[in-house]
Amino acid sequence: MSVSGIGPRLALAVLSGIAPQDLVRAVSGGDAARLVAIPGIGRKTADRIVLELRDKMASIEQAGEGAASGDGLRADLVSALVNLGYHRPAAEKAVETALSASGGQFDAALRQALDSLTRGRR
Repeated sequence: MSVSGIGPRLALAVLSGIAPQDLVRAVSGGDAARLVAIPGIGRKTADRIVLELRDKMASIEQAGEGAASGDGLRADLVSALVNLGYHRPAAEKAVETALSASGGQFDAALRQALDSLTRGRR
């Protein structure tokens, strides 16, 4: 999913400032004020996120937020990282490391993978 004006750096700021479940609830409920509380997100950006992602987030929320398992979880994590702008080989390597350390939880594995990828860029 993409929002105009939101790049990998701002997407990382959003993910580190709000839990994924809270993000889904805030966007599908039109709660731009919750997004403004995230450092780096202003009123206009929050409104744009809500406007462009409301329908997509509502369908995610209705489908439930159960964690994927096995190959589905791995594919989802790699896809998320590639969509954030990371190269596929680096994303796959980070996901492998994160899955072994996270216990199979999507949120924990994504944060772990993002942490390892951002440490590599410093």
